[in-house]
This record gives sequence, C-alpha cells and structure tokens, in this order.
Amino acid sequence: MYIFKAGVVGAGAMGAEIAQVISYSGLPVVLKDVDQAMLEKGMKHIQAIYQNRVDRGKMDVHTMQDKLDLIEPTLRYDSFEDVDIVIEAVPERMDIKKAVFEELMAACPEGTVFASNTSALSISEMGAATDRADKVIGMHFFNPAHVMKLVEVIPGLDTGEETVDTVVGFAESLRKIPVVVQECPGFLVNRLLMPYINEAGLCLQEGAASATEIDEAMVQFGMPMGPFTLMDMTGIDIAHDVGQTLAQEYGDRMVSSILFERLFEKGRLGQKSGVGFYDYGTGETEPLADIIGEVQAELGITTPTEFSVERLVFPMINEAALCLQENIASPADIDMAMVAGIGMTYHGERIGPLAIADRIGLDVVANTLEALQEKYGARFRPCRYLRLKVRANHLGEKTGKGFHEAY
Repeated sequence: MYIFKAGVVGAGAMGAEIAQVISYSGLPVVLKDVDQAMLEKGMKHIQAIYQNRVDRGKMDVHTMQDKLDLIEPTLRYDSFEDVDIVIEAVPERMDIKKAVFEELMAACPEGTVFASNTSALSISEMGAATDRADKVIGMHFFNPAHVMKLVEVIPGLDTGEETVDTVVGFAESLRKIPVVVQECPGFLVNRLLMPYINEAGLCLQEGAASATEIDEAMVQFGMPMGPFTLMDMTGIDIAHDVGQTLAQEYGDRMVSSILFERLFEKGRLGQKSGVGFYDYGTGETEPLADIIGEVQAELGITTPTEFSVERLVFPMINEAALCLQENIASPADIDMAMVAGIGMTYHGERIGPLAIADRIGLDVVANTLEALQEKYGARFRPCRYLRLKVRANHLGEKTGKGFHEAY
C-alpha cells in the first residue's frame, strides 16, 4: 500500500518532529491536537527545524515554505477522511491512546493504518480496542525524530503482514532505518537501555561516583552522551513512566533506583523543567548531593559501592542476549538498532552491544556478570542463552563464533 497522505495526532515535540519528517519527504500531513496553544507551539518548533536548515545553507526559504505548506494544523478530524496512515504521538497512557484510536475509527477510511509512537505500551492491546486490529502497528521514532535514523516497527499479535510491509516502506521513504521488532514491553532499544540507566542511578545513589564522573566514563566508553545527560534531555518523567512499565513486566532486574523516584516527585524533569540531574540555570534549587544524601539516609547506605563501566554495560549486553533468546530480533538488527537509535560506539567503531560482547569475549561478560551478581544481587544473573553460548565455546572473535555467527 502506498502512502499519499499522513496524519499525526499530538503536536508535542515528538508529534511535531514526526510531522516535519513527513513533510520533508514531500508528503502532505495533517497535524492535530486538542489545544490551540500546543498546536501553535508545535508549528513553531517545525518552522525552527526548517529555519535551522536555511541558516546552515541546506535549504532556501522558498523550499522551506513549500515544506511548511504541506502541513495542515488542525483541532478537528475533518481532514483525516483521506489519510493513508495516522501516527499517534499523544501522552504515554493506554487510556488516552485507546480513546484516540476510537476517534480515528470514526474519522478515517477503513484502509488507514493506525500507528502508535509508544515507547513501551502494548500494540496488541491497542489493536484489541479497535475493529481493525490488522491495521494497528507500532512505529516508534527516536528523540529527536528529525535527527535520529531508527524507527522501530512493532507488529501486534493481530497486525497484518501488509501493514508491516506498508510501514517499513513508509519509514524508508522518510529516509529512516526501520527495524522490525517482535512485541515485548519496551520493544528493543528502551528495553536494552533501562538496565543500563537504572544501574547508573544505583551507582549514583550508592555514592559509587558522581553524575559527571559516570557520564564522562560512559562517553569515553563510546556512548554519545552519558546516562544522566540522556535522561535530562529525554525527560525524567518519560524515563519514569517507561521504567514503571518495564518493572511491572520484567520484575527486579528493571526496578529503578529510589533516587529517580525522588527527582520525579520533586519535579526535576531535566532540561524541560530547568533542573534534573544537572541544573540548567533556572535559579536556586536543592542540590543533587543533598537529595542523594537523603536517599542514602533513608536506605541506610553508609559505605560507597564501586563504579565500573562493566556494571552499566554488561546488564545491557545480558538484556540483548535475552532478546535473542526470546526471538525479539536478530543479532544484526539488535546491534543496528542500538547504533542507529542511540549512536552507540566502542573504541570509535559504530558497533552494538552484541558485537561489543563478541569483541570482549562472551566468557569475560558472563564471568563478570556472575561476580557482580554475587556482590550486588540477582539483577546481574547471566541469562540462559549467554551461558549456553559460553558452554558451546562461542566466545566471540577469539573463537570465530559468538552472538554473531562468524568472524
């Protein structure tokens, strides 16, 4: 199915950026919100993205206006009567998303694809709330959507193959890299990121290192930014919501540190609120060190634990191995998703967690996880598939076979 016209519901940062990406590809797009001020803010955000291209000499003003003219901002569904695909980018609550899909069923043609930009919620549950579950699919863009290349494509249990093919082709027409991921809580990239982010929070909470020290260590390892910079940019409220969903689904290995909860409760949401793990110059706020001290007193932490890069990275590798064990995606797609989705590198090379494990040695990863498990608990327990690989002498590059099949 070819896409001639698209719709986006939700004119927040992500919705606006998705609409900009669609207009940049040359397609008309309807951008809807329930709030006029939000709609105007979304359009200003889109114009700023295009203006930045003009300022850098990447586009002339006439082309910018042509692209802007492809976007129709609206508070109503009238213009959705001929859209081929709608991407919802409303708040990350299942009840809101179900209500949007109910409205879309009344406004859109029967053949319209309903895509959700959710980062963690069930696509199958959304599909079950409609009378066209075969047309419901996840299409998860990454922040900022106009820059990041990855789009996770997530079929629900009832999603039709034609819908999958349509969305993969549509993502490619937007100059994105689509990766088809079997449905699981958090899908792929957020699922792999959560143990990494949570462990960073525990290290900070336990006095193992400062936020700056942890961020600098992870940038030196090969991440484009540290975990705390990432959370401040994305929004601690977003990380909190996704973290709660994943903890409910996966249990102890995804439980966030109490420190995250305290920052969320205090409204320290990152750049959007002016203060998160870092202060962005909004005035006098409670120092992060004092909040950490309060948490340590509450938990009875008197002796700092030890920080290591492995303590953050190896749980991510273990989660990637679990995704292989559960047939969520292939080794190549897992690594490509982490490179395209978060810009992961290792010693200057653009490779993902499974290739990194192959480089380090799967036996080294498994042995280190076991040592961390003995020291810090069951969240570090190496998964069955990782253990199986080690027993089979699939240790990575040094034996010619690891998570990737040949070297």
